[in-house]
Order: sequence, then C-alpha cells, then structure tokens
Amino acid sequence: MMARSKSLYFCNACGGQTLKWQGQCPHCREWNTLVEAVAEKTSYTSFDKNSFRLIAAAEASQVCNLNEVVTEESPRYSTGMTEFDRVLGGGLVRGGVVLLGGDPGIGKSTLLLQALSAMSARYEVLYVSGEESAQQVALRAKRLTLEVSAVKLLTEIQLENIQAVLAEYQPKVAVIDSIQTIYSDTLQSAPGSVAQVRECAAQLTRLAKTQGICILLIGHVTKEGALAGPRVLEHMVDTVLYFEGDNHSSFRLVRAFKNRFGAVNELGVFAMTEKGLREVSNPSALFLSHHDSRVSGSCVMVTQEGSRPLLVEIQALVDAAHAPNPRRLSVGLEQNRLAMLLAVLHRHAGIPCFDQDVFINAVGGAKITEPGADLAVVLAIVSSLKNKPLPEKIVVFGEIGLAGEVRPVQRGQERLKEAAKLGFVKAIIPKANQPKQSIPGLEIIAVQRIEEAVIQLR
Repeated sequence: MMARSKSLYFCNACGGQTLKWQGQCPHCREWNTLVEAVAEKTSYTSFDKNSFRLIAAAEASQVCNLNEVVTEESPRYSTGMTEFDRVLGGGLVRGGVVLLGGDPGIGKSTLLLQALSAMSARYEVLYVSGEESAQQVALRAKRLTLEVSAVKLLTEIQLENIQAVLAEYQPKVAVIDSIQTIYSDTLQSAPGSVAQVRECAAQLTRLAKTQGICILLIGHVTKEGALAGPRVLEHMVDTVLYFEGDNHSSFRLVRAFKNRFGAVNELGVFAMTEKGLREVSNPSALFLSHHDSRVSGSCVMVTQEGSRPLLVEIQALVDAAHAPNPRRLSVGLEQNRLAMLLAVLHRHAGIPCFDQDVFINAVGGAKITEPGADLAVVLAIVSSLKNKPLPEKIVVFGEIGLAGEVRPVQRGQERLKEAAKLGFVKAIIPKANQPKQSIPGLEIIAVQRIEEAVIQLR
C-alpha cells in the first residue's frame, strides 16, 4: 500500500499555505487565491564550479562589517536597443535577474530574441525555449532577418538540465522562455503550479548570483494583467518589467515596476513592424493629436514617466445629461479623481457640472496615474463646457487640492524644457514650479488657485 500524498493549499498572491481551502487567504486576506498542491519537501541544491555537479548545501556566509565590504561598479551589458536599456536603468547587470511579463502574442519573445541577436556580437548568450521548438525559434529569427549565428539555443524544460548547461557554458546573458514551463524533478507538482514556479525561480536566481549570469525570465500574466504564479516571484527577482499594448495598435510600451539597479516607472516605447520591434525616438508624438484647427475640450499636459517627460493630450467631452444620474467616464485616468475634481471645480471656481455627462480620455492609450494631470483635466472640462478652445501651443500641468490650490509637481523644470523643445510657446503651471531663469521661447503663466487657471479661458 502506497501512502496517500498530503495536499496543501497555496496562495497565488503571497505564497502562504494552509491545510484546507478557504475563500480568503488567512495570510494576505486576498479572496479566491488558494490553489491545491501536493505537500513536498524540497532539497535545496547548488552547483560546484569545478565539477559541474550538484552539491547538497551551500557554504555558510561569514559575518562582516558593512563598511568593510569591497564594492565595485560592474559594467552593464547594453542590449543594443536604447529604449530597452532606458527601462533597465542603462543595461543588464551581471548576476541580475529580470522578469518580463505581458499578454500572449504581445512580443515578449520577439523583444528578447532581438536583444540577444544584438548582444551576441559582444557576449556569450543562450536562449532557453520551453514553449517553442528549435524550428519555431529559427523561423522567427529568419522572419525578423536577425543575425543569430552566435546565439546558442536550448530547448529544455527540466530545471536540472538547464542548470547544468548554464554552469557549463557560462553565458553572460540567458533567456528562459518561459518560467511557467520549467519544472524540477525534486517536486511532484505539474509545471506552472505554485510550488514549481516558486522553486524554479529561486534556483535560477541563486545560480545567477553565484555564477554571475544575467538571466531574463519571461512570465505569463493572468486575465487581470498581473503576473501569473505566486506574488513572491516578483520579490525574488531584481527587475520586474511589464509589456503593455493594445491589440488594435502597433505601439508597445515596456514599463519597469521594480528595479534594484535603476529607476522605477521608466518607460520604453516600441512599434511592432514586419521586421520586429522598432524603437520610437519621439514617443510624445504618439500621444498628441494633430487637429487642422483649434478644438474645444483638448488640453496638452506633460507627464513624467520615470526620468522621461512625455507630452500627452487630454480630451474632455461635456454634454447635457439625459438621465437622472449623469455619467462620469474616464479612460486612461483615475475615475474617482475625476469626481473629486468636478466637486472642486464647482466649489472654488463656480462652474457646476452636476447636470452634465463628463467623459475624459488620454489620447493614444496612455495611462496617467500621477496627480500632475489634474489641472489639464480641469481646463479640458471647462473648455468643452464653454465650447471655447484653449490657446494654441499651450501646455499645462499641476496638482489640484481639495481647497482649490494648485500644488507643485516633481521635475517641473524638465517638463518645461521638453515642452519648449517640441515647439510649445505657453505654459500654465503651479506657482511653486516657476523656474528661476526664463526658458527661451516659452511664456510661463504661474497660478496658485484653480480660479486663476480657469480665467485663462475667459
């Protein structure tokens, strides 16, 4: 008689475990995140550099004073793509682990194959494919007309075999496509389960740190857009990137949500073409409309994505409501903040919208989360309500408080310089962001209250 395997329930959000299923995880309080898996004992292993054989335990670290640690600035590996390097913080780091997530078919494998092709001329690179055969990867490289003669390819899904190849070849950069297809013989769970994803990611991360190999992991996403698998996966790696894009648009955005070696919220812009992903040198052009004449309800703002200022057009449509409850719809901006701004506009500027439907849209599919868009949203609403266009070549940014004050935003000087570089001649900004020295070709209108900004439309 064989002993019955013991089952546990693991949380997809926090990785916690419980003996029985519950609707709510007792550790992180998330709902419907517990999945059943076989309870297993994991034998943690590592590699011996000299013999390339598994050893049972790693050597214990020694305690030392922090000021005695010898540090050195390790050179970064350029991916050959300026936009990708920007998101990574200047390039890949030796021993770093990068997790790239995105919707199916958005271009994750294409991006990393192009990066490996460009890097293969200077570094040893390895592409590990767990989802596609060698022929499929070769056909993609041929379709994209990439130079891949120096790119090593391995089609394997067993973790121990991948570790042995990495330890033997010692590549500078390795791509694992994808982490959900990799499994370890030490676990009985199926590939893609919580236990397998967590264990395989931990072993690959440990190997990257000890061997100095930069590993890029491709991860699947759920229907909500979050990375599939346990949430602890994001804490294991050094960098978490999300590949965003609209199926009806050729443009793709790579955004950094975590980066131990650079700034977060950095943005890289690409365009999907027949020859793969092409870098977009002037991303502000994507988010600006080109009208033949001035139109009401349109206002251009400067948002800050990481270290890069971007110009985005905010459009508003205000129309008489034909239902007892007027509609408040926001695309690309926070909807709750729209209701707050309408209340502030009524209270402090005397402009009521309680009987109007209000629709707000950020052009080009941009997603703006910073409060610096408040002033542009308010001016676009007033422009549409009064059917009066804003002056030409004007740019706006600023946060609005509940008391009606216009609050400053970060990096105002860089935003103004970007607007002046793109030909804008006038800017409405918070008083606290007024530059000490004038910017050539740009007229600055500094305001302290929301009513001062609304006067510009009268």
